[in-house]
Amino acid sequence: MNILAGLETYLYVVSSVMFFPVVTGLVLLTFWVVIYFGGFLREFIERRQGRFPAVERHKDAIERELCSANEMRSMDITVERLLQMAELDVIKSLDKIRFAIRVGPALGLMGTLIPMGIALSALAQGDMPKMAGSMVTAFTTVVVGLACSVAAYIMSLVKEKWVRADMREMEYLTELMLRKAGYRQSPAQEEVNEDEVS
Repeated sequence: MNILAGLETYLYVVSSVMFFPVVTGLVLLTFWVVIYFGGFLREFIERRQGRFPAVERHKDAIERELCSANEMRSMDITVERLLQMAELDVIKSLDKIRFAIRVGPALGLMGTLIPMGIALSALAQGDMPKMAGSMVTAFTTVVVGLACSVAAYIMSLVKEKWVRADMREMEYLTELMLRKAGYRQSPAQEEVNEDEVS
């Protein structure tokens, strides 16, 4: 019985110690969501003005590669590699916002359960002001965590549409620039060449 009581005390101490990092994490998460929203708003305005930074960077990279091309045979493969790397960078840009979607509710739940344990302990000791303060903290943390998660989720929905549109545009741009540079033939020309060979 003493062992069980010792384990319960240990878990209570661990959860109480975790409360400060959880609250700190929630505060940092709220700041991060606000900062991310600023970048999101800037990108929204740029897109409304017809500027697409990821596509423009990819276009510049292809143009540099085509200008410095030494061997025509490997150019097709090199540009495809550039396309894959650009698409991977665009997809990675979603990782942070997805992280916020999952971490917000988790931190909110932890920030709720830990003060509720403290509140129940205060109730057992008859300390009503301490219990009321802990309950207020518990409800505040879950609201903040869920609010951060909802805001991140809404931004991620729009961001995913932008990423898909950018990837389509980059693929189209890659094909177009390769054909203009003469590194790749159109499907009709490829069929004609195949007929000539056969």
